[in-house]
Amino acid sequence: MIKFKIITIFPEMFSSFLKFGILKKAINTKKIQINFFNPREYSPYKNKKIDHKTYGGGPGMVLMFLPLWNALQAAKKNILQKNIVIYLSPQGKKITQKNIPYLFKKKNIILICGRYEGIDERFIKHAIHEEWSIGDYILTGGELPAMIIIDLITRNIPGVLKKPQVLIKESFSQGLLDYSHYTKPQKIYNLSVPKILLSGNHLKIKNWRTKNSLKNTWNKRPELLNTKKYTKQQKKYLKNIKNRDKI
Repeated sequence: MIKFKIITIFPEMFSSFLKFGILKKAINTKKIQINFFNPREYSPYKNKKIDHKTYGGGPGMVLMFLPLWNALQAAKKNILQKNIVIYLSPQGKKITQKNIPYLFKKKNIILICGRYEGIDERFIKHAIHEEWSIGDYILTGGELPAMIIIDLITRNIPGVLKKPQVLIKESFSQGLLDYSHYTKPQKIYNLSVPKILLSGNHLKIKNWRTKNSLKNTWNKRPELLNTKKYTKQQKKYLKNIKNRDKI
């Protein structure tokens, strides 16, 4: 079982997230456990205050050290296995599909959700093991990144997905974007499913999907093409795509 401890001032944001799909299944089958620790409940200050103006002046508020520290100690209580404390921050290392095996090996993951202008730097220096980011943009808090990381890790747990091979075929798992998918009806508004997908010829379908995956990557995320090693056949397909910009 992987145990997630979430330190957030808005635990209510996670309520719907955990009620559906693979997250609900993973919780019910005890693949994961999720607990919340609200710094407000651990604040030693009047009116359970958790934030204050930044020293030196400037806009916005900063989450204070003690409410976060006390919440963290509560989260660590009774943990027998080694834990990792992750601060979700735009300054952190960007999470990618390649990072998942590393995080997947952790059994006690404590996620710190920042808010406002951030958190007291002393807490980061003395309590945080790693900083992680979901992208080069600013969000209002760390709750959405926390949900993303929980989802990324959970779907890789054996037994959570009905068909584990789905993980291998998904976008980024092979270093490329996924091939295009179609379903019923075969034709709608004069838009048809590619005939080869209806042929029943598995080899031709496989080759089409390889070409289509390369084409999607070339059209949408060409920078990914520089990070992968290719077979001779893939190199041939990619050369044709680049030359003709179509399959």
